[in-house]
Amino acid sequence: MIAVTGATGQLGRLVIERLLDTVPAQQVLALARDPGRASDLAARGVQVREADYDRPQTLERALAGVDQLLLVSSSEIGQRARQHAAVVDAAKRAGVQLIAYTSVLHADVSPLGLAEEHRQTEAALAASGIPHVLLRNGWYAENYMLGIPAALQYGVVMGSAGEGRISSASRADYADAAAAVLTAGDAQAGRVYELAGGTHFTLAQFAAELARQSGKPVKHQDMPEAAYKAALLGAGLPEPVAQLLADSDASAAKGALHGTEPDLEKLIGRPAATLQQAVAAALKS
Repeated sequence: MIAVTGATGQLGRLVIERLLDTVPAQQVLALARDPGRASDLAARGVQVREADYDRPQTLERALAGVDQLLLVSSSEIGQRARQHAAVVDAAKRAGVQLIAYTSVLHADVSPLGLAEEHRQTEAALAASGIPHVLLRNGWYAENYMLGIPAALQYGVVMGSAGEGRISSASRADYADAAAAVLTAGDAQAGRVYELAGGTHFTLAQFAAELARQSGKPVKHQDMPEAAYKAALLGAGLPEPVAQLLADSDASAAKGALHGTEPDLEKLIGRPAATLQQAVAAALKS
């Protein structure tokens, strides 16, 4: 039995879809805060159970009979270490044999502000004694592609990453990697995968590629972290989101989003999505 937390989220849903390509539906378990949102998966034979990170009493029941668990990191910044620890504790009581956890690229040394909760979760996994594998995901290309409409409207890609290189891949690439690990058929416990995209770009190159494909003038405007955060707040983003994006960009200038490891493309057996492909897909949609 393979269970996936956050099954109604963007990554968790994609992982389940990939698993269903090779695993019988009755051996896949979708764990969700609101099981009703996974009714379509249930109709396809996937087991669906309630699993709420903030309600520990739901977790051990949800994990009963599970052999392998993909713990998809929570989206609630500031709450994740506590939430993940509750899942790990429940998994230990339920006798889960392997946990795969979606961490962040180079979590042990990353200057990203959001990396600390990943480090705490990795430590909790190590202390639990449960065999586990770390999927240290790089930056999602979608994180930048979501800004394309505004960039085209105002003719500028703003940021504070300087010349920092970004080794992104698509959410689908990371989902394929997770599914590959969960269905590998060999010993995965103890492995650490640094999952970086196979190509790298700066924000200036992103702006140039967007201009090339859209046929519209788009320039890159680099600014100090505080000014970038202020601009994001002025655009209507909530303070925690603006802080996260500004910190991530500033950390990118220090190399936090750059990786050269081949782990991702080895796992998925193909090249990861390039900047050119990501921009083309975003413009098409």
